[in-house]
Amino acid sequence: MIKVSKFGGSSVAEASQFKKVKSIVKADPDRRFIVVSAAGKRFSGDNKLTDLLLLVNAHIEYHVDCTSLLKTIEQRFVDIRDELGLKYPIEEKFEEFSSVVSSLSPEYIVSRGEWFTGQLMAEYLGIPFVDAADVIVFHHDGTVDMERTATHVKDAAARLGGFLLPGFYGSTVDGTLKLFQRGGGDITGAILARCLDAGVYENWTDVSGFLAADPRIVDNPRSIHRITFDEMRELSYMGASVLQEEAIFPVREVGIPIQIKNTNDPSAQGTVIRETATEHEREHLITGIAGKKDFMAIHVQKAHMSNSVGFVRRALSVFERYGVSVEHIPTGVDSFGIVVNGADVKDTIYSIVNDLRQELKPDSINVIDSLALISVVGRNMSRRAGTSGRIFGVLGEAGINIRMITQSSQEISIILGVNNSDFARAIKVIYDNFVESEYVSLDEKN
Repeated sequence: MIKVSKFGGSSVAEASQFKKVKSIVKADPDRRFIVVSAAGKRFSGDNKLTDLLLLVNAHIEYHVDCTSLLKTIEQRFVDIRDELGLKYPIEEKFEEFSSVVSSLSPEYIVSRGEWFTGQLMAEYLGIPFVDAADVIVFHHDGTVDMERTATHVKDAAARLGGFLLPGFYGSTVDGTLKLFQRGGGDITGAILARCLDAGVYENWTDVSGFLAADPRIVDNPRSIHRITFDEMRELSYMGASVLQEEAIFPVREVGIPIQIKNTNDPSAQGTVIRETATEHEREHLITGIAGKKDFMAIHVQKAHMSNSVGFVRRALSVFERYGVSVEHIPTGVDSFGIVVNGADVKDTIYSIVNDLRQELKPDSINVIDSLALISVVGRNMSRRAGTSGRIFGVLGEAGINIRMITQSSQEISIILGVNNSDFARAIKVIYDNFVESEYVSLDEKN
């Protein structure tokens, strides 16, 4: 089975992390295709090399000397090479880069973090280095040309048997280098896995997969060992993310599972993400809980609204006019609410309300701010009667007022609106009453 293994910035931050990566790769002969990010932070307060290279570009843009900054970046690579006893001529190659840096595109400058990190790692692992610019092909609109990319990847795999690929960038057919969005190394790994028809896409980072709740709110929350793509999307949207969301689409479309693993604790089970759960994975009721604060809800009420065609559409057009994304639309017979991120309307809310009054002629408009949204996610909730009532009940017993309720069309999540001040306590109450008390892990069951 082919395994594509992607190692994030924290996994390649320094020589000691390189050693961990080598131990992981050599432990499994199926790990023949490796993707690396640029070296990340070594400790709190340190800088990611990608951020330093972005700063180099800013220096150039504003005609500020960046010689010392380039030396700092170079030294990071020199330290890794020397500690590992590698032969890569980093001083020579980096001097070639530095001597022309002012004439290079921002994309090219930033991509050198992955490029140099990849060169060192390829030598250390003893596998060929393949430049992402030679195999990852972008259309000019920024989307990936999967057909051309697959052809290049398969040709390289057939020729080399295995290789290391730097993440985050590729090039157009005319050779112009292009970057993915931040976190693009995850996307590169997913694309490589798809092109090679891999059995699994491993994403190695500094955490042991997804947790059932935010550890800053819940002490020692349980790990989520298995999760579906839909559940992951629901939790990630509310901030519980250890993976760039765009990375799931290339592999999801062809049924390749993703496994999140911890470079610093490779024996940990991690989290497997796949399309569906099997029968023996249906023990737990709630998979995870995530949420965000500082939303705002605009409630509109008008008698006989349900008989007025296009009423909600006209309301939504107001928000579109102001470039505001709508999060949720809870509805009633003669009323509805529009929930938005508070930061998106902090300068325009009064104008939006005024436009709504003029265009809708409502009976009333009520604005609720300081609203927190909590997403309770679980693929098994729809199979157990009374789940919603039980959740509402424990929150009521705790004296937490629910300001809004909505449910996903797939019935895998219930979204609750509570006051910002009740946010952390609400998550703890739900976790303690459902996840902590009812979750039965596979290890425990077996």
